[in-house]
Amino acid sequence: MILEPKLAYTIDEAVAVSGLGRTSLYLAANEGRLTFRKHGKRTLILADDLRKFLAGLPTASTSAAA
Repeated sequence: MILEPKLAYTIDEAVAVSGLGRTSLYLAANEGRLTFRKHGKRTLILADDLRKFLAGLPTASTSAAA
């Protein structure tokens, strides 16, 4: 059996794969930076939307570590 990559994540799954907390994800959604989808009672985040959101986060400055 070949498993395809997930197309969408539940909130808990998005927390696990992104390393962000639930509060951060909900804040991003409330600010319009991340789109949540609904199917019945289930809240989903499309994998592509999560990737775009993460890619759009600011980069960290390495000068502070030096």
